[in-house]
Formats: sequence, structure tokens, C-alpha cells
Amino acid sequence: MPRLSGPARSLLDLRTYLHALRLAHFTSYSHVRQVRRLELGEGVSIAPNVSFRNAERISIGAGSHIGEHSVLWAGNNTGRITIGEKCLFAPNVTVTASNYGIVQGDVPIMDQPKDERDIVIGDGAWLGANVVVLAGVTIGEGAVVAAGAVVTKDLPAQCIAGGVPARVIGVRPTAAPEGTAGPATEPVAEDSPEAAA
Repeated sequence: MPRLSGPARSLLDLRTYLHALRLAHFTSYSHVRQVRRLELGEGVSIAPNVSFRNAERISIGAGSHIGEHSVLWAGNNTGRITIGEKCLFAPNVTVTASNYGIVQGDVPIMDQPKDERDIVIGDGAWLGANVVVLAGVTIGEGAVVAAGAVVTKDLPAQCIAGGVPARVIGVRPTAAPEGTAGPATEPVAEDSPEAAA
């Protein structure tokens, strides 16, 4: 009797269909049912594989875009996520308004009380690929957070931030006054001699 090829074996394996059902169930409870609970402004775009938890405590402002494989987790009881208008999230951004406690050394992490605090992301902010934003953080309007950064503390408006943990590394240039050439201000790194002046 001839051996079946890899694709044929997969098609005849009942586990393939059971796994497809599990994936459909995951998509339903982490995206489809959650999206109905979101508070959405006009023109919001959300990739079809974004994962949400407790979406009734998540609001996304008009014109914002949430990139592929991003995760937005509001707290189970109180922690809210508020995203302003025209925000841009690259793929794989994680925003969580709920963390497990770690202060009780003799208690398993999953049994400790959660720390739920609101997250606010201002209008026009841009979070690069793989950014992580932790509970209690406010990111100011127009801030740019570099790919791979972990935001553990508030970031001011119009800043450029990066690193683990994220820190301000520059400031976005402002528009040039009418009738002049070039930006009115150039970005200045926080640790440069100009910033110390």
C-alpha cells in the first residue's frame, strides 16, 4: 500500500479539523465578539488578527489604525485603555492595563492580586513594531515610540522615545513659520550638549 504524502495525511487527520475549530473559537472570543464592545471613532481600522480583552473598557479615536497581531488588554475590573484620534500602531504592539503582582514572594504570580491602571495614548501618537505599553502609562499627543521599546512611565507630547525601558531620546521638529524654509526646531537628543543648555 503506498504511503500518503504530507498534505494527504493532514487532510485525513481529524486533529487538523479540530485545531481549525479551536482557531475559529479563539478568533471569535478574542476579536469578533470583542470588537462589538469597543468604543470606536469614525474611520478606525483594525487588522483582523488583533486580540482584545475586556473591550468594553477600550476606546479608539477617529482615524486610528491598529496593526497586525497587536494585543489590547484592558483590566478585568477597572483598567481602561483610551487611544486618541489618528494614532498609528505598527504590528505586534501590546498595550496592557493590567499586570500581575509580584510583591508576595511566597504566592504564585498567577494567584496575586492584579495591578489595574488606566492607559492613555494621545492623539497622533505612533507606536512602532513590537512596542509594549504597561499599566498606568500616559503617552502624550504626537509622541513617537521606537520599535521594540517597553514603555513603563509617562512620555511627553511630541517626544521621540525608545529603549527598554523607554526614555525620551529626542523631540519632533515643529513646522516652519510661514515664509521660512526648514523646520522651526530640530530634534535634540535628551543627552546631547544642546539639551543640557
